[in-house]
Amino acid sequence: MKDIKWIFVLYSLAAVLAMCFIGVSIGRSSFLGIIISIVALILVMGYGFKTKKKMREAGTL
Repeated sequence: MKDIKWIFVLYSLAAVLAMCFIGVSIGRSSFLGIIISIVALILVMGYGFKTKKKMREAGTL
């Protein structure tokens, strides 16, 4: 385990969880759940890419 950026591990797990909730919401025919899960996925991935950009610009990546 050389140089793991744990924040990215957390972002990726949160994104996978949001994707799983999309599937669960489809299975339960919950339109509101689908919308909330998609919004959560977009937010988590957006914050992940934003964090990566900041770290790259700061030279810590």
